[in-house]
Amino acid sequence: MKISSVSQMQQLDKTAITTYGIADELLMENAGLAVFDVVRSRVGISGRQFLIFCGAGNNGGDGFVVARKIYAEGGTPHVILMGNSDKYRGAAKLNWQIINKLPIKITPCQSSEKLRSAIVHSDAVIDAIFGTGLARDVVGIYAEIIEMINQSAKCVISIDIPSGIHGDTGQKMGTAIQGDATITFGLPKYGNLLYPGFNHCGQLYVTHISFPPNMYAADDDFKVAINTPIPLPSRDVTGHKGSFGDVLFIAGGAQYYGAPYFAAMAFLKAGGGYSRLACPSDIVPAIAASAKELVFLPQSATQQGNLSSQTAPALIKAAEWVDMVVLGPGIGLEDDTKELVGSLVKAISKPMILDGDGITAICDDIDLLRKRKAPTILTPHPGEMARLTGKTVKTIEENRIQALQAAAKALKSMIVLKGAHSLIGHPDGRVYLNLSGNDGLATAGSGDVLTGTIAAMFGLGLSVEDAIRKGAMIHGLAADMAADKIGKDGMTAENLMEYLPSAMEADRNGLPKR
Repeated sequence: MKISSVSQMQQLDKTAITTYGIADELLMENAGLAVFDVVRSRVGISGRQFLIFCGAGNNGGDGFVVARKIYAEGGTPHVILMGNSDKYRGAAKLNWQIINKLPIKITPCQSSEKLRSAIVHSDAVIDAIFGTGLARDVVGIYAEIIEMINQSAKCVISIDIPSGIHGDTGQKMGTAIQGDATITFGLPKYGNLLYPGFNHCGQLYVTHISFPPNMYAADDDFKVAINTPIPLPSRDVTGHKGSFGDVLFIAGGAQYYGAPYFAAMAFLKAGGGYSRLACPSDIVPAIAASAKELVFLPQSATQQGNLSSQTAPALIKAAEWVDMVVLGPGIGLEDDTKELVGSLVKAISKPMILDGDGITAICDDIDLLRKRKAPTILTPHPGEMARLTGKTVKTIEENRIQALQAAAKALKSMIVLKGAHSLIGHPDGRVYLNLSGNDGLATAGSGDVLTGTIAAMFGLGLSVEDAIRKGAMIHGLAADMAADKIGKDGMTAENLMEYLPSAMEADRNGLPKR
């Protein structure tokens, strides 16, 4: 499913009206009907009391339609007018005029305290205050009302997006409605699916309100989409280990034994065939004790115990025999090792995943990424993304999609920006938002498992682009399955890795195994 920016949705509205003759009044009627259907299914209508907070824009107009339908069905709507009614235009003005002719109670909002009793005696609250056009922080009586609604413990249903959430970034603009359900129109907005906005939506419903699908089908116009499942290739029943991918992991150092272990073993756990680990010789015994299935390529190390730049010729030669190279997990950041990373990025002509310390090591010479001919995948967390781009973490987190699109284009790389609802960006501006996974992934080593999982998807026969998307989805699914069985608290990368085979089986069977 495509995801829309606020401006793209405004253009969709305009196109529906001017090109297809779908009147603004019809769009608003369909939106209100969709909200009413959710209210009816979640709360019921007849004999119920509803408090509907309506702002001065089209979001408020949608609220008027809902009020009218509640009244027609035998419920009791009470409209709280949050703004100047003289500002209504078009369909919103028409629906304002209609409800004024009906015996529907309308109260101008002048004091939050005077509304406390009305909230207490309602069965549900409908939030039609701001919509997706909000561009500044919520203050004054609006903030007071939102906080009062949040503290009421009532069922709260938001129209299009919870009031106070920015439609493009998902950021909370001072304060925001904490909804139990949100009904969004046309397409989900970025703010519906990016955190913290996603967490404020409650259950998210999407209704197309009669938009023709061809209006948003073109990739050139709508480059952001949900990361929907891609079918895995069938396993070759006569295949051998080389049939399912041969990957070289260049990883590990004196301080990090876990990162190379998790990356290289996750590749096998997710269905990969041949996992080669090039790491300092001193740490091989410790890793081999838990990972006997790996093929080790012991390498010389610096005095600090990290991979030495002198290993570059041997590693470049080893890369010639594999399908993909993973570079960086736990590799360390001393100068000699950073020199090695730069040499390998420059010389290796195979698809490469650059992760962890490998990303930080290359930040001193970003041009090496731009010059690579083979596909390059970067898997940064926000801190590493900040080092790659020269931006602050705060700037990146405030507009993750925009930051990702700019970085993928500038670096000529595919980037997985890790975090809650990880984003997968491509140099041509396409972005996929991954919905699997949970906060149990906020643990050391989970990113290394992701790297190995992506490599496994490539080894199983997916294209590089599809392998990234599938790897992110499987990684998150394994986390969701682990959380179901053992909980999120205390989930480790080892737990996550152990659920990769089950996640693969569930995906092949078409349904998550819970």
